[in-house]
Amino acid sequence: MYVAVKGGERAIDAAHAWLAEERRGDQAVPELSVPQIREQLKLAVNRVMAEGSLYDPDLAALAIKQARGDLIEAVFLIRAYRTTLPRLGGSVPVDTGAMACIRRISATFKDAPGGQVLGPTFDYTHRLLDFALLAEAAPATPSAPAEGSATAPAVVPHITEFLNRDGLIETQPVSDAPAPDLTRTPMELPASRALRLQALTRGDEGFVLGMAYSTQRGYGRTHAFVGELRIGMVAVELAIPELGFAVEIGEIELSECETVNQFTGSKTEPAQFTRGYGLVFGQSERKAISMSLMDRALRWRELGEDDSGAPAQNEEFVLMHADNIQATGFLEHIKLPHYVDFQSELELVRRLRRAALAGAGGQDHA
Repeated sequence: MYVAVKGGERAIDAAHAWLAEERRGDQAVPELSVPQIREQLKLAVNRVMAEGSLYDPDLAALAIKQARGDLIEAVFLIRAYRTTLPRLGGSVPVDTGAMACIRRISATFKDAPGGQVLGPTFDYTHRLLDFALLAEAAPATPSAPAEGSATAPAVVPHITEFLNRDGLIETQPVSDAPAPDLTRTPMELPASRALRLQALTRGDEGFVLGMAYSTQRGYGRTHAFVGELRIGMVAVELAIPELGFAVEIGEIELSECETVNQFTGSKTEPAQFTRGYGLVFGQSERKAISMSLMDRALRWRELGEDDSGAPAQNEEFVLMHADNIQATGFLEHIKLPHYVDFQSELELVRRLRRAALAGAGGQDHA
């Protein structure tokens, strides 16, 4: 904390008190509760959980309230809290093939085995303000399931696996080795795919979206189809060494996206489709799709492709700038007191100007 001038500590305390007043807002308006944020602003909660690397809807909702809706500040609060938690063990990889889907679509196969489930989505809504939402909320009443509504089976196969039957899509090697943990180990370049995926999952949604969009506009070689996008609940199992088997400890909601990408082949690989992959906490499909596009763009070296020079294919550029907490800290620190630094630069500029003026005067005299 900067307390750079006399009275600075009192000013900071006053600023905190004012912040609390601004957070509460008009006292005549009912206070927004954490359960309301959790249940009615789920997409914001999901983003904070994903970029904060902590699956806890209640804490994410609390962070959003404390941060006055500033999602990056809320992510910062969650990450700071996460560092205080003990590490009890490691979970086994979740089985997304056994996901209880609330949404499952494919842009590559119309009649996908297991069916397509639109689920809750903005995709087909009219982007018009619904002024009915301005009306005061009526007491909540349980609603009956919509007639004719359907849910996907509890177990649905991954659609991209059907391409594998003809050998048209690359196979993904499976390793039992534990993946490195980006939350506990600093990023090192070049990064493994596991680390890249973690960085993209934690990365700022807007940044990852912008990078993914750039690949679609030609700054990279990504021409992707959404092989499958699925959202739903998966079981989390904790490995118990003393027992010799894993125990289910709960469920989490995930968004998973697999993209199918064109690949004309290279010196080492035949022509086939290649994969991009994204996996994010909660219903965060825009982030999952963006992540899958970026995953594919960053795989150019391992697929034997030439470097196109596109920003989205520059691993260091993408991974070192995706983290919004690091970016925020570096950006916002310049608004804090830098009096000594500025005074030294001010004196340097004055000295250079005096030297320049003296030199010009000597030339005129000559």
